[in-house]
Amino acid sequence: MLKIALSKGRIASKVCGYLDKDERFKGTADLESRKLIFEDQSKRLQLILVKPSDLPLYVESGAVDMGIVGKDVLMEASFHVYETMDLKIGQCKMILAGLPNTKASEIRRVGTKYPQIALDYFSKKRIPVQIVKLDGSVELAPIVGLSDAIVDITETGSTLAENGLIIYDEICSISSRLIVNPVRYKTKYREISELEEFFKNIVKIQEGVK
Repeated sequence: MLKIALSKGRIASKVCGYLDKDERFKGTADLESRKLIFEDQSKRLQLILVKPSDLPLYVESGAVDMGIVGKDVLMEASFHVYETMDLKIGQCKMILAGLPNTKASEIRRVGTKYPQIALDYFSKKRIPVQIVKLDGSVELAPIVGLSDAIVDITETGSTLAENGLIIYDEICSISSRLIVNPVRYKTKYREISELEEFFKNIVKIQEGVK
């Protein structure tokens, strides 16, 4: 049996939707329930719903064989896992944003939920900044003067625009990635490869390839 950790929320919903369309995995998970662990009828898969920031630890430790998590989580901390595939689910962008009247040369404090990503970005540009770690509505920070700019994830940019903010720079693209425990990739190679083929079809669907 393959144990797969899924990030709670949109990723789990999308992946379970695709699994349910395949006869091999139909009825694997009922996301309306309060359960966190599900198995398919053939006992081939066990799905475990996990908080995104914890998910790579489950894979790295071998508590699960593989997992699906956003690229932002993998960038924010270092984990010893194999990143084998971009699933193209939950595509968005990591951006630097702020008020229209703020110049890049004036940025000294940066509010973000992603301190390591923000620090790496400014370090590469050799710009010294103070990182302000936030957990709530990051968009508020430059508006109330807590920071000069923010580093955050956006899908359409509509929330930024509604709060009077503009995008200064696109740092990188973010999407869901398939990660695998290095040891399990060897000991369960056949089962993992079979499931990877299933996920390759998901990628084709996400890209609109018939």
